Amino acid sequence: MKKYILMTIASMMLVSCVDTIILPDDKTVDEDFWQTKEDVASMVNAAYAAVNSEDVFTRLIIWGEYRSDELVQTTNPTGTIPDALAEITSVNIQTTNMYATWAAFYNIINRCNIVLDRAAGVMEVDPNYTEGDYNADRSQMLALRSLCYFYLVRAFRDVPYVSKSYMESSQNMALSQSSPEEVLQHCIDDLIQAKTGALSAKGYTVRNWQRVGFITADAINAILADIYLWRASVKHSAADYQACIDACDEVIASKQSQHIVSSSELTTKVYPLADAKTFFRDVFVDQNAEESIFELQSTNNAGLCKYMYKYANNNSAEGFLMPGTIFSKQSTSMQNLNGNVFGQKDLRYYGSCYFKGSDVQSVRKMVAQNGVNSEAKQERDANRTFANFDQNFIFYRLSDVMLMRAEALVQLGSTAGDDYMRKAFNMVQAVHARALLDPATDSLKWSTFSGKSQSEMEQLVMEERQRELCFEGKRWFDLLRFNYRHVEGVEYNKILADIIDANGNSTATANYGNMLDLMVRSEGINGSSIKAKMRNEAYLYWPIPDADVNVCATLKQNPVYKKNNDFEKTY
Repeated sequence: MKKYILMTIASMMLVSCVDTIILPDDKTVDEDFWQTKEDVASMVNAAYAAVNSEDVFTRLIIWGEYRSDELVQTTNPTGTIPDALAEITSVNIQTTNMYATWAAFYNIINRCNIVLDRAAGVMEVDPNYTEGDYNADRSQMLALRSLCYFYLVRAFRDVPYVSKSYMESSQNMALSQSSPEEVLQHCIDDLIQAKTGALSAKGYTVRNWQRVGFITADAINAILADIYLWRASVKHSAADYQACIDACDEVIASKQSQHIVSSSELTTKVYPLADAKTFFRDVFVDQNAEESIFELQSTNNAGLCKYMYKYANNNSAEGFLMPGTIFSKQSTSMQNLNGNVFGQKDLRYYGSCYFKGSDVQSVRKMVAQNGVNSEAKQERDANRTFANFDQNFIFYRLSDVMLMRAEALVQLGSTAGDDYMRKAFNMVQAVHARALLDPATDSLKWSTFSGKSQSEMEQLVMEERQRELCFEGKRWFDLLRFNYRHVEGVEYNKILADIIDANGNSTATANYGNMLDLMVRSEGINGSSIKAKMRNEAYLYWPIPDADVNVCATLKQNPVYKKNNDFEKTY
């Protein structure tokens, strides 16, 4: 089977969801359930299946992309979704905004916690469930839980950290927020534990969905690298930048060792990346590619269809999002992009966007059913049906990890042209060259960048990440790291509700102007007013879900979203 198994017993066991907590209606079902190896497997599959939901996917895109310079609204008719998107664009987010909800992620976290709490006991009753099986299951659940918390920290900043399962309605649900520094340390500790007993991608053949559909040692190292890079950017920590590089090196070495040289390769590739003409089909159409590390297996990605393609099957209404103006044309030079994303001769431009005439029409990446092998603009295929939108979502792939490594190397480089900068350039060059029809002629040259400043090399890496990873839920988080690297005094060991003046107004660290300039590039004349509203760190994050704040006195709202409310809390 290509996709995750949705087990009947899992749905019987987890039938009621109250806010962020999953509760079984029948304890007897739970008590009789954890008896066999197959019972544990069904719950592990259920945790993965919970990721494969429209609520999760839409937040991966809205949280990770829409607040950046990459996506803008289409002219879709007014309604709940367009109105919620308009609030985000205008920086007028209400505490009731439909995207300011974290329940779907705590749903996944609780499923992971249930496995972590109950699986060990199965070894005592089923001899077929070995310690090796348990360690592999534990590894996946620790890593998946950490990935969820990492998304929550990047979206809300201050979130409750829960490491025990909630199985009964009598359990206390009054949870307080932890500082982001504390949550990320928990994630790092768990991921380091998860490396023990982790699944190896080497045990599967290429295109076997389990190789990238389950969290392997490569995926764990990719998540670790991402968290270290984030924390290094916030805390300006050389040790964390080096830890990011070390984790990236493990992933790169593993992917290199897994590569089987094909008969068409004239020389063995340094990095197992698909060539320009096969890249888009290999990664985004055929899916589960060799260079993929962890991707969400989907049988019907309704969220992707609604937001990037069209609202519903047999409906002429456009999806809600389209590429911003920075994708409207290519620049004539890779060294001077003139405010655009792509330079000439880059096939990623044609793979990422659909065109109508010479104008960008909509997102093509993760939507198209055919690859790209030439510099030919393609219009969107109007015949793709909603029902067959079985497109995976890629969390990590090799080029992403290579560019994380480059970003960390640049930050460790102290002088222009030193060894760190050259290594960073080599990573960027390798990713860039594979997107070109003629890499020998058109690729980036070190002679052009040797002697450049740290800020110029930082810009090179950020631009390459945008070219390579546009529309994949990465850009807003890239911008946040950029912001943090250029500000001082971030109080990451406190929650935002405690970083206030005597009047309750936020005194969080002011944002970096250059980051805000990038953020609003697709907003035209409205950019200045949007920038003016984004005064400090607190504005970078979503409000705590209104429904949860109203019923849980221990949750503290982000102070920039405070409002007068007469609601009497029940806890």
